Amino acid sequence: MSASHLLVPAPVRVLVVEDDAVIRRAVQLALERYGYEVTVAGDGLDGLEAFRAGQHDLLILDVMLPGLDGIGLCRRIREESLVPVLMMSARGDALDVVSGLEAGADDYVVKPVDIGILVARIRSLLRRATFQPEPGPVPEAAAGPAQGGPLVFGDLTIDLLGLNVSRGGEPVLLSPTELRLLLAFAENPGIVLDRRRLLRDVWDYGWEGDTRVVDVCVVRLRKKVGADRIETVRGFGYKLLRN
Repeated sequence: MSASHLLVPAPVRVLVVEDDAVIRRAVQLALERYGYEVTVAGDGLDGLEAFRAGQHDLLILDVMLPGLDGIGLCRRIREESLVPVLMMSARGDALDVVSGLEAGADDYVVKPVDIGILVARIRSLLRRATFQPEPGPVPEAAAGPAQGGPLVFGDLTIDLLGLNVSRGGEPVLLSPTELRLLLAFAENPGIVLDRRRLLRDVWDYGWEGDTRVVDVCVVRLRKKVGADRIETVRGFGYKLLRN
């Protein structure tokens, strides 16, 4: 048997930062039963140290943490990495949710945590982090010099092959979620995409989700690709302007 047949996929490494010891242990055991390799920390500063000490595929951060809260921890992490981040909130409080998303989180769950929902969100985030766009026709008026070439919208250029984005010739760093959101718009230039469709196509929600996730991510994306590049169509959704 060749060596390649002996290789097994490396386990997905998850860092859980949660100050409640009971919840922390329950989440750890549940995720380990699903095959994840889990590291835990009990406060924000220990979480930051654990993040910097190891390579993680996904982070789960509680909002309310001692030392350094989850919002501050997420901001610090975003200064160094685009690793997927899932926030946990003790309540579906709008301020907690929006603050976490504005800090750079990709999604959130509400405690007490339903393990089935948690695992579904983790899988969705990991798919976003590793996806490749499906081959298909290049949108009219956005195509590069050849099929599969870069898409150009004004000063914004999207390299589909390399999954690179630049604005005015300068690279734009996007998280996996932000990149998928931009590609969803780029595949439908000038077409209004409603929030429910974006939740389904970008966040992989097979159920009703919180549309605030979409709104906050659009705000973050606008800051990177240009405030006027993505237009709000009130009562309907958003669209990417062609020029």
